[in-house]
Order: sequence, then C-alpha cells, then structure tokens
Amino acid sequence: MTEKALRLGTRRSKLAMAQSGLVADAVSQVTGRPVELVPVTTYGDISREHLAQIGGTGVFVAALREALQRGEVDFAVHSLKDLPTTQPEDLVLAAVPEREDPRDVLVARDALKFTDLPRGARIGTGSPRRMAQLNAYARAHGLDIETVPIRGNVDTRIGFVKNGELDAVVLAAAGLNRVGRSEEVTDFLSVDTILPAPGQGALAVECTADNAELAAELAELDDPHTRAAVTAERSLLAALEAGCSAPVGALADLLGDGQIVKEMRLRGVVGRPDGSALVQLSTTGPVPQTHDQAMALGRELATEMLAQGAAGLMGERAQ
Repeated sequence: MTEKALRLGTRRSKLAMAQSGLVADAVSQVTGRPVELVPVTTYGDISREHLAQIGGTGVFVAALREALQRGEVDFAVHSLKDLPTTQPEDLVLAAVPEREDPRDVLVARDALKFTDLPRGARIGTGSPRRMAQLNAYARAHGLDIETVPIRGNVDTRIGFVKNGELDAVVLAAAGLNRVGRSEEVTDFLSVDTILPAPGQGALAVECTADNAELAAELAELDDPHTRAAVTAERSLLAALEAGCSAPVGALADLLGDGQIVKEMRLRGVVGRPDGSALVQLSTTGPVPQTHDQAMALGRELATEMLAQGAAGLMGERAQ
C-alpha cells in the first residue's frame, strides 16, 4: 500500500509552481512520500490593484495559510519576502531552504546595462523599494530615468520591454533562475546599488504547529545560515514597523576568509520612492547562533536607522 501523498499548497503563478515543485521533490526525498501540488488562488493573484493599496505582498500568503488552517493542505510554500513579519501561533516556519541569488536584475531592450540606458529611460517596477534606490542612484550618478509602476507575472513584465512600452524592468534574479529565464537578464544589479527586499531569494516552508512529525521532516530542508540571515532582515523590517510593501531593503551576508565564516553583516536601506532621501546603514556582528541573536541584530540596525530619520521616509507606517 503506497503512502498517502502530502498536499503542498502553492500559488498558481508559473513562478510559484516552479519553486513549489523544487520543494516538493526535496520533501519527497526526505519523507519517502509522494507530494502533490494543490494550487490556491490568492487575492493578490486576481486583483489588478497595486500591491501597496491592497495590503502589500501579504495578500499572496493569506489564502495559503487559510488552506493550511482548514486542513485542505499539509504544508505550504511561500516566497519568504511575501510573509508578514508576525508569525501566526498555530503555524510554524518549518524550513527555510538554502537561498537563491538575492539580487535584483534588469531586463532591458537591446541588452542594455542600467548605466547605459538612454536619457529619460522608462523602468518598470511594482516595488517602492526598487523605485527609491533606482531613483537615488540615478540622482547620485547624473542618470535621467523614470520609474513606472507595473504589476503582473514575469511574462507580463518582460512583455512591456519586448513590446516597446518600457525600456527596462527590474525583477528578482531568483525568480528568473527558478523559471529558467535567467538568459534574459541584461544586468545584475549589485547589492551596493540596490539592496533586495528582506528575505528575497529565500523560500518559506510552513505547516501547522500541531503537526510535529511533518514539521520535523520538513526541518531537514532548513539551511541555518539562510535562516539566520533572513531572520535578521525581517527583524529589521518589523522593528521599522514597515509592511512587506514598504520601501525597505535589507541583506544579511556572511563574512569570512575562504571557508571560515566569521561575522554577519546586515545592511538596511529605506527611502522615498522618488529617491530624494535615503537612510542606508550597516552593522556587523558575530554570526547569530540563535533566533534571538538574529532578531537582535535586526532590531539594533533598525534603531540606528530610526535615529537617522528612517520613519519619515516610509509614508504611512504600517499598523
């Protein structure tokens, strides 16, 4: 008798299905059980409104969490950057697998790099965080660009460039890698130019807290360094009291010599979408060994950023 398949809840988008498929294969190997994908439509997938107006990227998570809570799926896979910073008590973040490339990338016409774009170039992004940093970089380097708010999946966004509506769009490297379209990238944007969203490139595997056996099996997919990094990044976001769609970038990376990791550096940025003001700071400390240490690193940097006026750059602070 074959074991009953585990049901994995996922958004319906091509990217979500691709990344959930990767997790499904890994879970099958760990548990020896088949895994079936259960596509769930979320409000964020059907609404045409801009994300900032409908509650940020958390709208992609709510329907999956409800399916978990109702027992319609056994576990769910989210893009970690979409997760609200407060974790429901009845759900557990069982695994954060090894992170993909956290960088943002440019897909531009004529294979152009960011600094080669013509004057007045129109760059599409749905993210206030990307707008703030693109515009700030352009101001600092004498570039003349216009950021244009867009929505839609990878095909739709790249389509704006192909049909000539936009000169370029900014996307996450991880997403393009996971759907096998990294060859369309014309420029990898250095994290020194644009800090990614907190948790960008990482996945979150979630199940109900009362399913201890499954949680323990899923935990085998966890990558401790990735978890420490994204915990610090999300702690910064939470301490700034900013929602997932706020113009906040953060990246924690490991510093060391060769194979020996010595420290973790956390960088954070917040800015006005027009790029007229940015607060960008970093802090370095021992690699966190516990959840609390990683949280403390994020809070410490947030405190410094707030002291430099970060709150005033975020518009309405999320409740």
